[in-house]
Amino acid sequence: MAKRKTALAGGKLTASPTEEGSVITPRDLLLPYQRAWSDDDSRFKIGIWSRQTGKDFSSAEEGVRDCIAHPKTEWLIGAAGERQALESLGKWKEWAEAYKFAVEDYVEDRNSAQALINSASIVWQNGSRAIAVPANPNTVRGYSANVLLTEFAFIEDPAAVWRAILPSITNPLRGGQKKVRIVTTPNGKGDKTHDLWSKDNKWSKHLVTIYDAVRMGLPVNVEELKEALDDPEGWAQEYECEFLDGSNVLLPYELIALAESIDASMSCDPDFFNYPQRGIHLGIDFGRTNDPTECVTLQRAGDIDIVREVLTLRRMSTPDQVEIIAPRVKIANRVCVDYTGLGVGFGDELVKRFGEWKPAEHKFGKIELCTFSVQLKREIFPRLRRKFEAPTKLRVPIDRVFREDMHAMQQVIHNGQYNYWAPRTKEGHSDKCTALALANRAVGSVSGPFAFRPLAVRGTKRSRRKGLLV
Repeated sequence: MAKRKTALAGGKLTASPTEEGSVITPRDLLLPYQRAWSDDDSRFKIGIWSRQTGKDFSSAEEGVRDCIAHPKTEWLIGAAGERQALESLGKWKEWAEAYKFAVEDYVEDRNSAQALINSASIVWQNGSRAIAVPANPNTVRGYSANVLLTEFAFIEDPAAVWRAILPSITNPLRGGQKKVRIVTTPNGKGDKTHDLWSKDNKWSKHLVTIYDAVRMGLPVNVEELKEALDDPEGWAQEYECEFLDGSNVLLPYELIALAESIDASMSCDPDFFNYPQRGIHLGIDFGRTNDPTECVTLQRAGDIDIVREVLTLRRMSTPDQVEIIAPRVKIANRVCVDYTGLGVGFGDELVKRFGEWKPAEHKFGKIELCTFSVQLKREIFPRLRRKFEAPTKLRVPIDRVFREDMHAMQQVIHNGQYNYWAPRTKEGHSDKCTALALANRAVGSVSGPFAFRPLAVRGTKRSRRKGLLV
């Protein structure tokens, strides 16, 4: 039997000849578990899938094929955030190209270049359309369309979104009977996803753990991935599809929007770091290969902390990173540094140059070395949340990448204990959020060691010289 060959080259789906010389069809690019999902024509179906196993990829194939077969068909894609919505819609573009289904128009609706997207849509030559939105009860209302909810468990208030979106599939007189597809990784017990999955209902259900996917052809080294994640709770949820006790978004979009300001910026004039500045505090989340290093600079103005720069360093040696960050540390009052894993060597080098901040051991330098224990996370992330809840005290950039990074951080509850975790993407895993939380910790550090000097008081000349009260 000829071996099936698949390819995803340059961001495009491609077909290639088999060993017997026949050309595979676009559908042959799907792995068996992906094909089983795409071929399932049930009106209601839900997939609990491991991360990075092709949830959007498989769902897009079914949707595009449906749009080809039924002119003027509409699909509404609701996603956990803007990034997810646009990435999901991108898969529909790839499949349309693979099927040679010409896109007539593509539109993104947003109020400004850096504003949160309202919707993005593809219109095809036969009048079919796919619309993607960051799902909330307001954005999903008013449509009559088939529904795809991707990473549904990570949507803010999924129960409210479900109530708002279900009427979209009600009317069969507008485009025929509508379908609902939910694909997601679990995100805690007790939410709408867990309710739909665990109940005895008429939904068609597909479970795909990372082990299932690898067994059916996904080229992943499971043990290497598990070691790299080094997070048992994250592994259980994201790859073994276990429902933990609960999870919540740390910083909802509405909360982030309250702190967004034109006063803050992602970058600043390099000369800013060449001269002494008042009230500078840094948070540094170190990365070397898989994740970037993020250095957030906060400047205090009165009682307001303003983000002046979000510096991102990718795939750069530790000595090179130290040289770039050193001028920023030099003008800072205090710096909180991720001192975990590869960050240990980085932190040690900064301590050599600028001294360690550890008052309990009478060390009053600039650098606080922060080992990322559960206890530390429970301190810095709730404190960051409280800072956003007092928006008059914080100014952050109006920036799409920054906003998505903040929004991705989750508070996860497992066995009655809570922790903080973010899904890994090509951008990292909320490294900017972590760096901002560290910078916020630096702001709260004691300013320096206590000191005293003699005071001139009444008394003899001798007593005044000694600063004694007589």
